Amino acid sequence: MSSSPIIVALDFPNEKEALTLVEQLDPSRCRLKVGKELFTRSGPEFVKNLVHKNYDVFLDLKFHDIPNTVARACQAGADLGVWMINVHAMGGRKMLEAAREALPSSNTKLIAVTVLTSMGEEDLKEIGLSNTPAQQVKKLATLTNDCGLDGVVCSPQEIALLREDLDKSFELVTPGIRPEWSVTGDQKRIMTPAQAVEAGSNYLVIGRPITQAEDPMQALEKIEKELGM
Repeated sequence: MSSSPIIVALDFPNEKEALTLVEQLDPSRCRLKVGKELFTRSGPEFVKNLVHKNYDVFLDLKFHDIPNTVARACQAGADLGVWMINVHAMGGRKMLEAAREALPSSNTKLIAVTVLTSMGEEDLKEIGLSNTPAQQVKKLATLTNDCGLDGVVCSPQEIALLREDLDKSFELVTPGIRPEWSVTGDQKRIMTPAQAVEAGSNYLVIGRPITQAEDPMQALEKIEKELGM
């Protein structure tokens, strides 16, 4: 198992392209995130393959359904041997508790998504939420903590806010991480790796700065140096 806080997002359209990157990385120096597109195209066997290669895999499918369905989906994910799995906190208390109860003695971490990093205040208003992104994140993170999950996904901008009220053992997983030398892309609430860790992030989800680099391992090393690793 890796001790690295860096989770490389495998945002590729197919298994072949993903594996081309994976073979250039080191499972002792990073973890991997498999999202909806890649999982839908390549399936559970691809995830098992990554686990077999000794990678810690974060299965990022954001389960959001009735409690029983989510509980069974979490069990299925844990059976693949993944390191971490997530649900969507907007599913509410009953769903979160069902997911937690489905993995009572599992080695798989269970976290919840709060507010997508692509969403701003106007986006929340459009779907009927009057809270600011920070207020909504705090509300959902508190609920997630109350339900006994291991942590949440949140924007780097909300790390300090959550650290004010939630125990340090409650883990924060932060996408929207962009080294100073990379482009912003489509995410609005971003921060550099060093800033995020200093604020209190446990794990940094980093995609394009590594996956689209000419030398992915060199890009990973640059981030490690920025973090003082």
